[in-house]
Amino acid sequence: MIKGKQHIKKRISALAKEKTPFLFVINFEGNLAFVEPIENCAEQQVLFKVKHLKNYEEPEASKDTFTFAKHPITEEKYKKGFDIVQQAIADGNTYLINLTYPTRIDTNLSLKEIFYRSNAKYKLWLKDKFVVFSPETFVRIQNQKIYSYPMKGTIDATIPNAYQKLKDSFKEIAEHHTIVDLIRNDLNRVSKKVGLEKFRNIEKIITHDAELYTVSSRIAGYLEEGYQQKIGELLYEMLPAGSVTGAPKKKTVEVIKEAEQYDRGFYTGVFGIFDGYNLQSAVMIRFIENIDGQYYFKSGGGITTFSDCQAEYQELIDKVYLPIK
Repeated sequence: MIKGKQHIKKRISALAKEKTPFLFVINFEGNLAFVEPIENCAEQQVLFKVKHLKNYEEPEASKDTFTFAKHPITEEKYKKGFDIVQQAIADGNTYLINLTYPTRIDTNLSLKEIFYRSNAKYKLWLKDKFVVFSPETFVRIQNQKIYSYPMKGTIDATIPNAYQKLKDSFKEIAEHHTIVDLIRNDLNRVSKKVGLEKFRNIEKIITHDAELYTVSSRIAGYLEEGYQQKIGELLYEMLPAGSVTGAPKKKTVEVIKEAEQYDRGFYTGVFGIFDGYNLQSAVMIRFIENIDGQYYFKSGGGITTFSDCQAEYQELIDKVYLPIK
């Protein structure tokens, strides 16, 4: 592990300048990271899948049944954090904030088994400390063009007329507009000719016990020549990810710490692959951590002045799942 933002940025940029393919895993606060050439990852017990790139052989599909039980915080405890957020919104310190909490879970699967059996665009297993199966892209760099796909908006797909309710929700539309503006500003810090290419695309995610609709957009810009030599600085200009913090970002992070009262750690950080030319990365949501032998699933959602506490609490619980059919 590398400690300190400057050390992390230098390591990332040095490997990119050498065109060495590497994996990077950065925590939420940006002060702790795993950065290693891809060829070293498996021997250090780090497994990943970034879309079609992976460093492991697929095991034979398991047909064994598994158990999964969740024990969320009480709604009363959630409301304390929710009320702090609403007061911060009323005071004008934030107008969108991603409020999260850990949920204790019980399962007969190991973190490595969850990694192998999960279906997701982005997967990561780190030394049996945590597992991630994320549907959300952070940034993608292809042929000097940078893309971001902010995800904001979730609903239980089994609710009658769920797709239309999500599509037409005033609260969800306002929240998504805010995140798109925030990410567009982030991309403007590192690229030119930034534009919105797709707005509020709705997809279905199938989990072990439910189906969810999620919403994302696509924003893109153009990077300057030689961006690889300072790719560490480029990434840190956009961290932490806007979709898991809120707006305005700096003040919102302060409110998050006051409201949540726990250490996110690597949850809502980012991880990705630089293949020597291009970069793909994910936001570390859908995250299970091993803390002293007990598993905790960290989850949450965006809060605005229009949010309903009970509905947001239920969304936090709904996002505690395994994407295993």
